[in-house]
Amino acid sequence: MEENNNTGTKGQFFKNAATKIGGAWGWFLDQIYLILAKIFGAKRVELVFISFYKVIDKITGTFRNQFDTEGPYFPFIRGLYRVFVRVFIFLFFYWFCIETNFLWLCGKMPSIEQLTNPKIAQSSTIYSSDGIELGKFFTENRQTIDSAQMSPWLFKALISTEDKRFFEHSGIDIQSMAGVAVGILKGGERGGGSTISQQLAKNLYNTRRTEMRGLLYYVPVISTIVYKTKEWLTAISLEERFTKGEILTMYLNTVDYGNNAYGIRTASQTYFSKEPDKLNPEEAAVLVGLQKGTTLYNPIRNPKNALKRRNTVLQLMANNGDLTQKQADELSKTEIKLDINTEVDEDNKGTYFKTTLARFIEKWAETNEVDINLYKDGLKIYTTIDYKMQDYADKAVSSHMRRLQKIFDQEWKGRNPWIYENGQEILGYIDTVAKRTPVYKKLAQKFKNSPDSIHYYMYEKKKMTRVFVWGKDGASSQEMLMSPIDSIIHYKKILQTGMMAMDPFTGYIKAWVGGIDHEFFKYDHVRQGRRQPGSTFKPILYTAAIDGPLNLSPCDRRTDEPFKKEWVENGENKVWEPKNADGVFTYASMTLRRAMARSINSVAAQLSDEVTPRVTVEYARKLGITTPLDPVLSIGLGSSDVSLYELIGAYAVFANGGEHVDPVLVSRIEDAQGKVIYEAEIKKQQVISPESAFLMQYMLRGGVEESGGTSQGLWEYASALFGNGGQAGGKTGTTSNYSDAWYMGFTKDLVCGVWVGGDDRSIHFRTRMGEGSRSALPIFGKFMQSVYTDKTLGYKPGPFPKPGIPIKKTYQGCGGDIGGISPADTSGVSLDSSNTVQQEVITFPPRDQPAKDTTKNNR
Repeated sequence: MEENNNTGTKGQFFKNAATKIGGAWGWFLDQIYLILAKIFGAKRVELVFISFYKVIDKITGTFRNQFDTEGPYFPFIRGLYRVFVRVFIFLFFYWFCIETNFLWLCGKMPSIEQLTNPKIAQSSTIYSSDGIELGKFFTENRQTIDSAQMSPWLFKALISTEDKRFFEHSGIDIQSMAGVAVGILKGGERGGGSTISQQLAKNLYNTRRTEMRGLLYYVPVISTIVYKTKEWLTAISLEERFTKGEILTMYLNTVDYGNNAYGIRTASQTYFSKEPDKLNPEEAAVLVGLQKGTTLYNPIRNPKNALKRRNTVLQLMANNGDLTQKQADELSKTEIKLDINTEVDEDNKGTYFKTTLARFIEKWAETNEVDINLYKDGLKIYTTIDYKMQDYADKAVSSHMRRLQKIFDQEWKGRNPWIYENGQEILGYIDTVAKRTPVYKKLAQKFKNSPDSIHYYMYEKKKMTRVFVWGKDGASSQEMLMSPIDSIIHYKKILQTGMMAMDPFTGYIKAWVGGIDHEFFKYDHVRQGRRQPGSTFKPILYTAAIDGPLNLSPCDRRTDEPFKKEWVENGENKVWEPKNADGVFTYASMTLRRAMARSINSVAAQLSDEVTPRVTVEYARKLGITTPLDPVLSIGLGSSDVSLYELIGAYAVFANGGEHVDPVLVSRIEDAQGKVIYEAEIKKQQVISPESAFLMQYMLRGGVEESGGTSQGLWEYASALFGNGGQAGGKTGTTSNYSDAWYMGFTKDLVCGVWVGGDDRSIHFRTRMGEGSRSALPIFGKFMQSVYTDKTLGYKPGPFPKPGIPIKKTYQGCGGDIGGISPADTSGVSLDSSNTVQQEVITFPPRDQPAKDTTKNNR
């Protein structure tokens, strides 16, 4: 056979065969041959066609031998035979097109793998370390269960209602399809034409979705025929691969029951607060009845319709012999007794860390080339969060922030808290914020050339049913008459917070509170938020001084005196003159421990210059700070933004012998079958010497132990923290105009950090209530008090472990201050009612200034 351009010219055999068929069929086969020849090559295709025509010739020969070709009825019989053969060829070709998506006409069919191992979208569940559910990830809130966990009444109600002849067909019920018309004419309930197997095929594989469509999708009527055929073929395949019981179980696990309940287990818990195996006949009838319309027959939204539909299902069960007529009648007289337990995508506990959790799992899966879908694969995610400690953290945040908000509101009564450094209100602040809101953008799109209309609707008051407020018992909501502008003003005046606690030895995160209420405020201030840390960054500077090239010790001294640094930059004279919090210099020679305990800015500025900003940044990196940092002199005083998450990891080094431990949130992950696919590894790295870690731990204890230390507010919680020789270390931090309040603290068991502030940096306290010792430290104290009081957690107060190595540097018995103020003489130092030196307040340049100017201090 000759070939030309890979299409070839038909051989004599093919020509003769096509001629025999003749007419439209001959032309049709001729075109099929040409198309296939271009795709697969003429030689290969002709061999297939030759085999095909040989079979046809053989069948035709056999047919002719059975009849008298000269008889009077033979032409009629031959005509019927030709029709039969052509119909057979057409059906075979149609089936071939459906199964293979020939020329992209019909779209894809489910693969063998998909049919053998169907994937049902299941919610992934988040658990605490002690096995208590914290929340879920899902697109469809579903958990699959097996038939043993389902009430038999579910199967009976389903079969009676949806597919009475379920056990008599193999996926397609021709008799039932024909009976649909009869049922409609009689006005009775005969069920739909689709079998349960067909409905399952549609639920599992949805052959109408975009990637399953072919060219015929765009042809009316034909597209419907193609889809129905695909569902029939898929239903038959399911019947071949699964038992009838497995098909019923899969169906009940896949369907939507309304109210964000997918699958029978979630539906049973949502409507009746019970497991599916506890459902009685009338409850099973309600859930099966929902399949006819999840909104129309929803027992929550449309109880009358749901009752009517339930009774219809009960009657069908009686007709099918699953109930007696008397039982059906008696049950139909009862009301639907709901025990509603609706579930949304968030739970009350621990929801702020879900974003971090999702990113971690997705990154791990990508790195390890693991094909998982967090929202559909039914994973069991076990976190390191301790449920009780999370509860204590939530309560500590709630009780303190509710009180703090009252004080904040009273301070700013009659005024707005968004102001410049000079105390003047930022005019147009709310208008700027408003333009970023979805409401404004929608109005701007609708009224493009009408600013007055936008203004009218932004100031139009409407009833808002859920507005966040602090109630008597914590976060709450209430109905208010507010305009969009009123709402923006209301929410911008609310203080925010972030808090996290972790085990410094394992890295296990025990509690995570990213804000005051996740329902209203989604932003996570633990991991997402980055703010200036103020003096909580000083321990990193002191670490660089002690562990780095300067090789200092806690007993080394510096004088509390004005520090001034001048330089020329781009032809402009620059100067940096940081002030102490109270604006007073004692001119005392003090140990580094006392200087850090009292948070003396002048000493920190001197050290920042001696250590150099570059080395300070290097040590910040060693301790786990990954956020970009500006290598300027003010960095040692906390001028560069960091997250609470990474700062807590840095402080853990001081409690962990100089080892940095990556914070761990996920301990293990199991797939839907319970197989462990991920298990956490504790990653440790020695980043500073054990001696330096011990000395920094000793330095940070100074805030509690030294006269005038800024952490002395912890003595309010002395009974829990300092019993049995207990010790604690920590550092406060407060930035410009009390914009950011921090407290970083640790004991021998836990390290915990707290941040408190406004939504924006321009929102802050007017008085010393905005100091870290007053705004942030109490949350740490309340949390630790709860932890150490609860004996079931296994934590007991006590001293830090003694160093396992010899400490060569002098750190004890350094003596008091030389000159200025002695330990026993606090005259001239501003003390608050708790005998604490006035908290440090470090002033940084406005946020919008270039990084190179952050060395300025305008106080």
